[in-house]
Amino acid sequence: MSALDLPAIEAERRRIREAHLKPEKPESTARGVHHVALLSADVERTVRFYQGVLGFPLTEMIENRDYQGSTHFFFDLGNGNLLAFFDFPGLDLGPYAEVLGGLHHLAISVDPATWRQLRERLGAAGIEYMEESGTSIYLRDPDGARIELLADPLGEMYGNKVL
Repeated sequence: MSALDLPAIEAERRRIREAHLKPEKPESTARGVHHVALLSADVERTVRFYQGVLGFPLTEMIENRDYQGSTHFFFDLGNGNLLAFFDFPGLDLGPYAEVLGGLHHLAISVDPATWRQLRERLGAAGIEYMEESGTSIYLRDPDGARIELLADPLGEMYGNKVL
């Protein structure tokens, strides 16, 4: 792999920012994220992890309308946001893989006190994680999806307003 031309990358970032980042933000046409859907190889294992370890309440379980026998289940992430899962019994989906155009990670905002408690719970449960900058914890869920628990407020990232 060749060395990155960091000044050229920064120049391109600056060009795109100047061309598209408006000083006065228009209203979005969206109301918010209804849910993000991930895949689960084992419904109960997923519930034990997201509700039992991370403290995200399970809110509903229904049959997936697109695949008979598949469960579509939801966890409350606060502020009207949901994290959803599908299982696909009978399909061999293989292990989680990060691919171009796929999910890199899902960042979930929690308040700083909860962030510290979750760090303790992860350690007590023997779940590997990586702490970054004193505000982020990166971990893998039981199916391998990368999750970030972020102590920054919604709309902020590392002290920068992003919303």
